[in-house]
Amino acid sequence: MLQSLEHSAPLLSERDPAPVEVVNPDGRSVFVLTCEHAGRHVPSRLRDLGIAATEMDRHIAYDIGAEGLARKLSTILDAPLILQRFSRLVVDCNRPFDAPDCIPAVSDGTRVPVNENLTEHDRRQRFEAIHQPFHRAVTKLLDQRANAATLTILVSIHSFTPHLTNGAPRPWLVGALSNRDPRLAQRFIAIFQTTHPGISCAHNEPYVVDDRTDYTIPVHGERRGLPHLLLEVRNDVIADYSGQERWSRLIAGSLTTAATADMEEFPR
Repeated sequence: MLQSLEHSAPLLSERDPAPVEVVNPDGRSVFVLTCEHAGRHVPSRLRDLGIAATEMDRHIAYDIGAEGLARKLSTILDAPLILQRFSRLVVDCNRPFDAPDCIPAVSDGTRVPVNENLTEHDRRQRFEAIHQPFHRAVTKLLDQRANAATLTILVSIHSFTPHLTNGAPRPWLVGALSNRDPRLAQRFIAIFQTTHPGISCAHNEPYVVDDRTDYTIPVHGERRGLPHLLLEVRNDVIADYSGQERWSRLIAGSLTTAATADMEEFPR
């Protein structure tokens, strides 16, 4: 654990929102949902990060549509949901501290001048003020459920852009990601493909999970031995309310079926 920065001015002021929002904490579902890239707030002390306001509307600043999708899934499933309110350009809450893009100086071709040449102190301050409160909230909720012997399945909700700048098109609309334990992700994809054969989906696309590029699944899923997956939905299909409404119902159905199928594989 990083040491506290006791003698520095705080990053967040009374003008800034709390970094974490917990939705439906007493939800009775087996699912616990997280959304690490839900928000795009920037601490008032950091102003505009040195980038144009239009950049904050892009996928580099937050996962477009992910918050709306996550909230709808929370309602449909009656699942607790933990949301992060600050932009991933301030600090990426799904990266370990040592990852180069935990605080990116460049994101998909866009320079972020305020993030260039940061001191170790600056990096630790952001990590402690925003990243760690989010993960403490996740830890607290999972501990409570473990102490109550409540079966828990962890689902981390994200969205991805149809193509990166100068990148190849990404044909998938849904991806389920995993690393050391692929069982739930593979089961979800198999069920989703069978139920919705006209929708392109895949296991470990457009990314893969590992210890260097991810935090929630390795720390809260794998280390605890919980069934888990990282859900990716292409952001052009969930950018508005109607898309979020449609896809939340499609995904919730397959998640529920995956959770109830062959549950003896997972420890209770």
